[in-house]
Amino acid sequence: MTTEADEQLRSWIDRESQAEAMIPLLGKLYRENNVVTGIYGRRLVNRSAIEILKAHRFARQVDETELPVSQTLPLVQALTELDLGAASIDVARLNSRYQSSAYAASGDMDGFLREELAEVIGRGGEGMSEPRDVVLYGFGRIGRLLARIIVGNASSASGLRLRAIVVRQGAEDDLAKRASLLRRDSVHGPFEGSIRVDQENQAIIANGTFIKVIYASDPAAIDYTAHGISNAVVVDNTGRWRDEEGLSQHLKAKGVSRVLLTAPGKGDLKNVVFGVNQDQITDEDTIISAASCTTNAITPVAKLMDEAYGIDHGHVETVHSYTNDQNLIDNFHPGERRGRSAALNMVISETGAAKAVAKALPQLTGKLSGNAIRVPTPDVSMAILNLELNRETTKEELNRFLRRESLEGPLHKQVDYIDSAEVVSTDFVGTRAAGIVDGLATIVNGRQAILYVWYDNEFGYSAQVVRVLEHMTGSAPVKYPKVEPREAAANNGAAAPAR
Repeated sequence: MTTEADEQLRSWIDRESQAEAMIPLLGKLYRENNVVTGIYGRRLVNRSAIEILKAHRFARQVDETELPVSQTLPLVQALTELDLGAASIDVARLNSRYQSSAYAASGDMDGFLREELAEVIGRGGEGMSEPRDVVLYGFGRIGRLLARIIVGNASSASGLRLRAIVVRQGAEDDLAKRASLLRRDSVHGPFEGSIRVDQENQAIIANGTFIKVIYASDPAAIDYTAHGISNAVVVDNTGRWRDEEGLSQHLKAKGVSRVLLTAPGKGDLKNVVFGVNQDQITDEDTIISAASCTTNAITPVAKLMDEAYGIDHGHVETVHSYTNDQNLIDNFHPGERRGRSAALNMVISETGAAKAVAKALPQLTGKLSGNAIRVPTPDVSMAILNLELNRETTKEELNRFLRRESLEGPLHKQVDYIDSAEVVSTDFVGTRAAGIVDGLATIVNGRQAILYVWYDNEFGYSAQVVRVLEHMTGSAPVKYPKVEPREAAANNGAAAPAR
C-alpha cells in the first residue's frame, strides 16, 4: 500500500529528475545562444538540480504558489528549438504569461513563444555587442564582487570582459593573496568556479578569464594598451576621487574611454540609479557615478510611491551594516563617532542618500530628510521610509501594489518583495535586487506610510553597478517577457497621484 511518505518521496525524485534534465538545456541556451535564464532574478545557469528546485520554490514568494518544474521543463525544451539570439529570459514570468494566455488552452506553446520572442527567434546567438574591456581600479569589497559578477557573465549576453585590476604594490605574495580574497569570502562564500594564479604573467585566471594585475598609484600614468586593453571602462571602486577633476585622471591613461564611480559623485557628475534615470547617460558622458548602495535601494521604491500615490514629504532612516571605513576596535577616526568599535556598537552616522535621491528624481528635491545608524553586522542593511503621501491608502492596497510591481513592473529587477514572518538580514545576502520591501512590516495610517526595505549593500549594489556598465557599453541583453511601462500599475488598482 502506498503511503503519504512514499508519495512525497516519489514526487521529489520526479521533480529532481526533471531539474537534472533541464541543466544541459540551460547550458546549451547559455553557451550556444547567449541566452541567460532565471526565475524572478535567480539565475538558472550553472546551477545544480537542487538549486534549480529551490529557485522554483522561491516563486511562491511572488506567485503564492510553487512554480512546477513540470511546466518549466517543456518551456525550456521548446526554447532550445528556436535557435534564439542573445536574450535574458525570466522563465517564471514567461510561463506565467503562457499559462494565462489563450495558447495554453490549446496547448500551443510553440505558437506562444514564436509570438512572444519573435525578435530573437532564428538569430543563432546574435545580438550581442562586441566585447567591451573593463578595468577595476581597486579590488576591495565592491571590486571583488564586481569581478565575480562580470566573470560569471562571461560568454553570456553581457558583452563585458574583465581585463585587469589595478592595485597598489604590496608584499611579494600580493598576487596570491589577491586571488585568495577573490576565491573565499566570509560573507558571500566561495567563488563559483576555478581560480589560479599566473605568476609569470602577473595575472589571475578565473573561470578562463585572464585578469591582468597592474600595480600602480598614478591612474594617469598607466598604459593599458601595453596589455592589449583598449576603449576600456575603468570602474573606480576606491572612493579616493569623487569629482570630475579627480576621476578625469583615468581618462589620461592610454586605452581608457570612460569612467564609472562606485560611490556618490560630487559636483555636476551624473548620479545614476539603474532602472530610474539611466536614460540620462549620453555618449558624451565620459564619467558617471553609480551613486551609493543606499540611494540605489531607496530611489526605485520612492519612484514607485511618488508615481502611484505622490510623496508630500518624508524621512529615510538607514540601519546600515558596518563598513571598512570604521574601526574594528576603538581608534582614531576623523569622522564623528566613527572611531568607536564597529563590532561592539550601534553608531549614529550621517547619510547623503536622501538628498541623493533628488539627483535621480528631481521632483523629490527638498522633500526627504535622512539619517543612518551603523550596526554590528557585516552585510545587509535596511532603509525605513517614513512617507507622507498625497492621498490615503491602506496596508493591503499598498502591499498589493508593491508586490505586483516587483513581479511585473518595469522596476522588477530593482524592487523585490517578501512577506515571510521569519526572514532576517542574513537571508538577503547575495540578493541581486537593489531593495526588498518587507510587506509584513509595512505600516499605513491614512496618508502616512512606513516602508521597511532590506538591501544587500554589497552584492545588490554591485549588481546595479553592472547594470549601469551594461547600459553604458550597449551590452545589456534584451529581456523577455517584455514589460510595458505602467503595465503592472493597471493591474493593481493604484490610483494616479493627487498633485
